[in-house]
Amino acid sequence: MTRQDLIKQIQAKKSFLCVGLDTDIKKIPQHLLQTEDPIFEFNKAIINATAPYCVAYKPNLAFYESLGVKGLMAFERTVAYLNENYPEQFIIADAKRGDIGNTSQMYARTFFETYNLDALTVAPYMGEDSVTPFLAYEGKWVILLALTSNKGSHDFQLTTDAQGVRLFEHVLTKSQEWGNADNMMYVVGATQGEAFKDIRKHAPNHFLLVPGVGAQGGSLHDVCLYGMNKDCGLLVNSSRGIIYASSGDDFAQVAAEKAREVQEEMAAELKDLLPTF
Repeated sequence: MTRQDLIKQIQAKKSFLCVGLDTDIKKIPQHLLQTEDPIFEFNKAIINATAPYCVAYKPNLAFYESLGVKGLMAFERTVAYLNENYPEQFIIADAKRGDIGNTSQMYARTFFETYNLDALTVAPYMGEDSVTPFLAYEGKWVILLALTSNKGSHDFQLTTDAQGVRLFEHVLTKSQEWGNADNMMYVVGATQGEAFKDIRKHAPNHFLLVPGVGAQGGSLHDVCLYGMNKDCGLLVNSSRGIIYASSGDDFAQVAAEKAREVQEEMAAELKDLLPTF
């Protein structure tokens, strides 16, 4: 999916919501456990219910890999279902890969060729040759970890060098030698607040994937106020607050209601900050 395709979806839906498919076999409604593929059946129902209100889905690989082959089969079926029935949706594999060059080539082949995903989260710690294999695929996106929402982000990401430059700032500036705003995004946690102003100083045009709104306490308004650019430039992820809003038979209906509520908030933010968007 191209940058312009993504922007058109955001404009059409007045939404920049990404629904995280962090599907935990221990949290899905009990009646689904009687089906042949409970994870896929849950995902399919969530997707059908929330697709009108979002522009992206982000399955987190850890939840699928934890179930072995069956989990990976559910992941593959989920991606295939999205590609076949909702081709306008931007699909992100939240896998945080990144290794020496030949290994990264295999990861890139897995997610961009075998699964035909639009984007993959990548850890940049090993540097250029661990990232560039993912950038070799036209129309595909690398989403680099920059400033995350977890408490431990302070351990390394906010450390400074002798010139006072923080590590996440090095990631932003150096990585732009490898990719550009048409094939690279950055993960920035919603809980970082005004730090979005610093992110935008270094990456004014890139899209940001923003987890941490909702269950983790991040403010959508602050994210938009400090992080939005002229193209919106945001994909805000919500997982638990939508997909686990109900554990009953009405789980899909309630998920749709929660997704719609977020979409309506996003539409209001777009109207206030990008009135001609």
